[in-house]
Amino acid sequence: MTDQAAEAVEQVLRDELGRGDAMIATSRPILRHLLANDDHALFSDEMIARIRSMMNHVAAQLLFAQAAAADALDRARYAAERQDALAQALFGDTDFLTHAHALTLEAQLTERLQGRSGIDAVLTPLVQELAAAKEIDVAGLAMAVLAAQARFMQHHRRMELPLGELPGDLFHRALQLLRSQGEDDPAAGQATEQLRDRYEEGAGRLGLLARLVMTLGQKAARALAIDHAGVAIFATALAMASGQERGLTVLSFADRQFVRLALALRAAGLKQQAVEEQFLYLHPEIALPNGFDGMRADRAAALLASSRPEAAF
Repeated sequence: MTDQAAEAVEQVLRDELGRGDAMIATSRPILRHLLANDDHALFSDEMIARIRSMMNHVAAQLLFAQAAAADALDRARYAAERQDALAQALFGDTDFLTHAHALTLEAQLTERLQGRSGIDAVLTPLVQELAAAKEIDVAGLAMAVLAAQARFMQHHRRMELPLGELPGDLFHRALQLLRSQGEDDPAAGQATEQLRDRYEEGAGRLGLLARLVMTLGQKAARALAIDHAGVAIFATALAMASGQERGLTVLSFADRQFVRLALALRAAGLKQQAVEEQFLYLHPEIALPNGFDGMRADRAAALLASSRPEAAF
């Protein structure tokens, strides 16, 4: 490919990536508005209901911990009296909504691929292979991932978001919101300390997935085949290999984000045929742009690095 042709392809990809960034950026404040105002015109009722329920579940867990610290006789009533205010604070936090949105998309895709392509939601070929490994540590980690993924799909069906499954930054943000809502209540401070003592980020599903991918070492390429690894491991491996946040990587699986996905796959080192194979599962109706086969991994990584999906807010 000539330099001129390569530049033309890059410009097409850069323009499409910019449009995708704008969609992600504008969707976040819109989602925040819809949750606060019960206007579901631009998002499905199911998506709004799931995210709303997840935020309410986070608020309830925080407030039950506060009720326990306060030695409340009726903990359910104690939590219910304060839940609306704390839930509204969570609805107003863009990072929380973005995380819940990504988790919902991931679970929905997992269910869809199980039905459409037979990719098991929990016991994928890679997990099965690693669970049977001779190395006890590897086998134990694979079994922990299997259990965590089973719980994740169960939480999705129940529309729940356990505190222990939050990334560290969001967990500490949740504690800050609890303290801010109960600043005159010493029980809020006691509850945050108790919750912080019990929290272990590495024991959550996302931490276990990251450890499993790192354990693969030079064989991590096996995790970049969605039919072999499953959605959860694939998303983690692709995020790590392409230098993106996992949540943003999950969003690239959605419609109108196919350029971000293609660039991430190429930045992760996948060749043209391997990229096309992943598209057959995630975007079977979309053909890669003409000239994409000439895109180098370093250029794909550079385009992703220049992306600014947060710029609109």
